[in-house]
Amino acid sequence: MTTKRQLGLAEAFLNAQQRVTTPPAKRPRLSAAAPLSTSATAAVAVATGQAGEAGAAETTASTSSTPSTSFPPSSLLSSLSSTGSSPTESDLLALECSTLHPSWLEHLRDEIRKPYFLDLKRFLWKEGLKGEKDCEGGKLKVFPPARDVYAWSRYTPLQDVKVVILGQDPYHDDGLCFSVRPGVKIPPSLRNIYKEIKEEYPAFDVPKHGNLISWARSGVLLLNTSLTVSPHKAGSHSNRGWEDFTDKVIELVDKHAGAGENGEKGKGVVVLAWGAWAAKRVAKMDKKKHLILTSAHPSPLSARRGFFGNSHFRKANEWLQQKYGPGAGIEWTKLEIEVEETGVVKDGEVV
Repeated sequence: MTTKRQLGLAEAFLNAQQRVTTPPAKRPRLSAAAPLSTSATAAVAVATGQAGEAGAAETTASTSSTPSTSFPPSSLLSSLSSTGSSPTESDLLALECSTLHPSWLEHLRDEIRKPYFLDLKRFLWKEGLKGEKDCEGGKLKVFPPARDVYAWSRYTPLQDVKVVILGQDPYHDDGLCFSVRPGVKIPPSLRNIYKEIKEEYPAFDVPKHGNLISWARSGVLLLNTSLTVSPHKAGSHSNRGWEDFTDKVIELVDKHAGAGENGEKGKGVVVLAWGAWAAKRVAKMDKKKHLILTSAHPSPLSARRGFFGNSHFRKANEWLQQKYGPGAGIEWTKLEIEVEETGVVKDGEVV
């Protein structure tokens, strides 16, 4: 028998999924409500075992949908267990089902059901990240907000990845590495990144904000090794399972990234690995296929020991243009704020 919770999870998932797969123009924030489409209604029916005519409706709708992946997320949703002690498998993985972009979810659906990942989600549940609920008393218990844990996948679908930049922990409450929301003080490492770009591209007008969403939309995968952290406690969620998960993400980049919209086999991507930690994470990638650039970390403690003067941004564009043609590079100097997407932080709150 279908439970109200199953229906609620299905509808929440499909509303968010519908938003996640919108073409990258100006996407509404994930918190915005959206009515169920014909395909969404069909997937709810699939999730609750009432396919019937709705299944045919989903098939018809999928032919005109925008995602480049043919993976039907409803198949994963309907397979999750909602029985047993709470939190159930469907409780634990509701966030992944609703916010991981389908291009990534297709390849990670088995990974997120592995025991280590479910243990990680149980840990996060106890920490305060319960499905898509992440606030207690109006304050975040875990950074970033639930809807942005997988922001890197939302803004940079697997087939669109051109460049990978690796970080360690989320900065404040942003799900993209090295990035912060408008209104948050620019972190020292990002200030040094801006300085290096200014050296390589003198016309760069250094922004007064630290939000890197424009890079992400342009094909820069801004991936942290740990996707969550306790507020103001660096490394607090390390060695809990995120490392294994993001290693899998990097493995997918190694195999599939750079395929492009038409699904042709990619010739590789550029990886910017700053610091020994990042270099270790990408050590197994195919160095003949990808351009892997390593240097010191942009932290003030190490930037002058090899980060400044590395010319990574210019080298990345030269390689991309050589492999994929003129116009394939990243507009490193273009960093626009999308207030409707990120919000602005005032007095410690996102408004």
